[in-house]
Amino acid sequence: MHPASAVRNFLLRPAIITTSTLRATTKTTTRTMASSCSSSSSSSRYEKIPSTQIRILRTVPSLRLFRRPHLLDHRSVALVPTMGALHAGHLSLIRAAAKENHHVIVSIYVNPAQFGISEDLDSYPQTWESDIEQLAKLDRELADDGSNLGRISAVFAPSTKEMYPSGFPGQEIDSKGSFVNITPVAEVLEGKTRPTFFRGVATVCMKLFNAVQPEKVYFGQKDVQQTVVIKKMVKDFMLPVEVVVGKTVRAEDGLALSSRNVYLGQRRRKVATVLWRALRAAEAAYLEKGKRRREEILGAAKEVVKEVEREQERLSPKGRVRFEVDYISLADPESMQELEEVDVERGGILSGAIKMLPVEEPREGEDLGHSGGPAVRLIDNIILEPREEVKA
Repeated sequence: MHPASAVRNFLLRPAIITTSTLRATTKTTTRTMASSCSSSSSSSRYEKIPSTQIRILRTVPSLRLFRRPHLLDHRSVALVPTMGALHAGHLSLIRAAAKENHHVIVSIYVNPAQFGISEDLDSYPQTWESDIEQLAKLDRELADDGSNLGRISAVFAPSTKEMYPSGFPGQEIDSKGSFVNITPVAEVLEGKTRPTFFRGVATVCMKLFNAVQPEKVYFGQKDVQQTVVIKKMVKDFMLPVEVVVGKTVRAEDGLALSSRNVYLGQRRRKVATVLWRALRAAEAAYLEKGKRRREEILGAAKEVVKEVEREQERLSPKGRVRFEVDYISLADPESMQELEEVDVERGGILSGAIKMLPVEEPREGEDLGHSGGPAVRLIDNIILEPREEVKA
């Protein structure tokens, strides 16, 4: 090599190395600063429940921004969908989710699509302050319990505009819009009485599942037909999510906990257990008396209902409670189609719905319940678990 070329190469080499090193250092510094700024700005933009680390997310983009790091870190995320007005049943689902997942997201959204035109959307209890207080208290409890895998990480509380970006299509049966229909399972029982209900439920759950992308979702058994519809939707649309069903949480007298119970007031609350007692009688006919035929099993439930009706009719309007039975059902556990006889190896679902009618003649100062005690529709169910049949 010519001496002049060697000198030139020697002089240039440090410059090349220095530039490369500077470029790498600049990239690293820039990335660190960007990460720091991003972390700082993303942290500051999140609303939180006071005195907790639980973030309140109002939009799908903010939810996805929050969700993405957990996906990259292989941290499991659970979703507990609610319409607010939280009670012990909801909290039991959150506890179950925290046992099995690193992060729990609770959605609070009153979905108008699952209410009929004449149903109680306007008066549905919305108790945001109480809800977040309960979540904060529960999160402290979860933090003190070392057996939990995770805690409550976020509350997703979107607006209807956020959940229906093309505009809410309405509650009418013939509304036009983007819907999820799961048939025929959604057309019987609850779906027969409330024809747009499961369309609204399936649609909002599909939206929530797409937005949150949870590994597991948690629902209560009280809404048993809803769980059957959601499981079918997950299966048929091949959604990568596991549906976990938690046991129904009940009051001491057996009444299934529900956000709508606040409508009952004291007088109707005492009689509201009629459905639970009727289903228990049907269950006893199957389990204890060995009945399998439809008329024998449901006959026991109907007798309980008739006896309570007779008791109330003997009272004056100032003391009695009126109710109407929508249905009492014995159905297949997957299709929800009515059974003429229970196959013990498949089991079945006992379910029912009643409408507690408004008090006829209120007494002075009587507690009629939330919003003056309108008609309240109550549902309940009992699962007849499958078992091996004993051959004679």
